[in-house]
Amino acid sequence: MSWRLLAWSGFGCLALFATIGGTWLFMLPDQPSRGTAPAISREESAAMLAALKPPKRKRPLIAIIGINDMSETTDYLMPYGILARADVADVLTLATQPGPVTLYPALKVQPHATIAEFDAAHPDGADYVIVPAMSRDDDAVALQWIRSQAGKGAIVIGVCVGATVVANTGLLDGKRATTHWYSVRDLQKHSAIRYAADRRLVVDRGVATTTGITASMPMALTLIETIAGRAKAEAVARDIGLVEWDARHRSDAFQFTRPFALTAIANTLAFWNREQLGIALTPGIDEVSLALIADAWSRTYRARPLTIAATAEAQPSRGGLRILPDRIAGDWPAKQMLPAAVALPPAQALDQTLHAIDSRYGPRTADFVAMQLEYPR
Repeated sequence: MSWRLLAWSGFGCLALFATIGGTWLFMLPDQPSRGTAPAISREESAAMLAALKPPKRKRPLIAIIGINDMSETTDYLMPYGILARADVADVLTLATQPGPVTLYPALKVQPHATIAEFDAAHPDGADYVIVPAMSRDDDAVALQWIRSQAGKGAIVIGVCVGATVVANTGLLDGKRATTHWYSVRDLQKHSAIRYAADRRLVVDRGVATTTGITASMPMALTLIETIAGRAKAEAVARDIGLVEWDARHRSDAFQFTRPFALTAIANTLAFWNREQLGIALTPGIDEVSLALIADAWSRTYRARPLTIAATAEAQPSRGGLRILPDRIAGDWPAKQMLPAAVALPPAQALDQTLHAIDSRYGPRTADFVAMQLEYPR
């Protein structure tokens, strides 16, 4: 009798779970909102550039901080790569502890220094501190260091969900901010922060925040424009394949939809159908294109991209960052190698990658990835 009761109880729980889940899915919108992003006035753009002016040095010092265990791949590498190629500032990648930084969802890099080494070399602090999303947005060491840099006059920039890291420092209290669409509610848990919709980049009294992952591209170009002028930013924008980079954004275009939820569920449950896809790691590889490609394929929930090299030695990227290979292999199956999109300008590399994902896994998965990256298609 007890076994029968247990079985019926289990069946009842499953039925209830299915009913609740089905109702939730039914209530989700079938597609995101459509429309045009609101225009940005010249006055607002000029005020943003003025608010981002280098606070200390003519040639600014920019520090990108990460925790060693899982800082977001594109948030960490894309600002570095774009700013390094512009050569208008000294840019350093940092870690809270010695050793490599394991990025999420892919790649592993050797940072330039620890935060302790940076402090010893630059006791007056950075001009800008860029904060990516981290697996722990309450890491005490990272939070204290960000606060100390702000106290020394640095402008703090929270990229994507890095905004919640900055929020936990208290530096956003009483200010306007934005973040990745999926984490807006987490940001709004801080009652002292005012969420700013329909802006890709928000600057308020020494602190800047951006929307989702690919927003670090226009953020970096805005910083270049602030430091070195419009012509320099336009030249770098052409180099990376971007036409425009203002703060224009339509927040409603990125939201939890029924196709997004169903794709996430289906691709997660298909655990037997995972692929390991290789990316050839060569000296001088473009770290921005590499980050976008590895990030995008990882977010299909169907593939795990791995960097492949002939030796275990870290390979220098285009901007001089050392990237560690995931696999040492002189030969990798050709059908499991990703196309060499890393040779393309980053914006085109991402477009080609989304097209390749569409061809391999279908348009829903490509749209699912673009939504996670907050990348308009």
